[in-house]
Amino acid sequence: PDLCLRLITQPLDCHVVLIADNTLLQQRAALLGLPLDLAPWSGRPDKQARAYLAPIAAAQPTTVGQLNRANAAYVLKTLERAVSGCLEGEFDALVTGPVHKGIINDAGIRFTGHTEFLAAHSGAPQPVMLLTCPGLRVALATIHLPLAQVSRHITRPHLLRVLEVLHHDLRSRFAIPDPVILVCGLNPHAGEGGHLGCEEIDVIAPVIEQLQAQGRRVLGPVPADTAFLPAQLAKVDAVLAMYHDQGLPVIKHRDFAHAVNVTLGL
Repeated sequence: PDLCLRLITQPLDCHVVLIADNTLLQQRAALLGLPLDLAPWSGRPDKQARAYLAPIAAAQPTTVGQLNRANAAYVLKTLERAVSGCLEGEFDALVTGPVHKGIINDAGIRFTGHTEFLAAHSGAPQPVMLLTCPGLRVALATIHLPLAQVSRHITRPHLLRVLEVLHHDLRSRFAIPDPVILVCGLNPHAGEGGHLGCEEIDVIAPVIEQLQAQGRRVLGPVPADTAFLPAQLAKVDAVLAMYHDQGLPVIKHRDFAHAVNVTLGL
């Protein structure tokens, strides 16, 4: 809510609809000393207002800084409302706010993240998480998995689908005619020729070779500890990391304030 309230104080070149509890926004605006002037959302914008409210009531009153399992379902209702609005053509785009995955699961609701939620509700067979900031794009082969489960989820069919989605959306959504994708290995030193793991030999390299045979500019597998050197990045349009914390710490270190998460494959 704090981010939303600060957003609508900025000059905007679009209409913004906040999907939230009205009382929560009023309390937060008073706490932050920010103006709150939201028109009721009727399904279409008018010429007078730039910011609107599509209200959804929280289950219980909120307290700043305190998690409440009783409001977990409310959080997901706001997201469901936004997704349905996009699918039905009511909204042109969706910007998600941060959520606390742990408290949602503590409430008995299975939830691994926005990426998987958006894919399930839009019927997308293969979502891909991409973080981007000026000068760097990092996609993930696996997303919100315990580290012990990563290796068995990196299969040839899965990795091929991820790379196909990444290639397609770099072209269609980022207007890159012939994207170059650098693929990280899973193991230290990209497996060191099989001495530190065989996923590169058995899975990653064969998929890369298959795509190269089709004319795709896919490179690797390369050791993750050298994949992000400036000389490497200057030659590529995106890096595909094998798991969450292989790729995301790099982009967040580079430009945390301007990095955004884009869900591909929807």
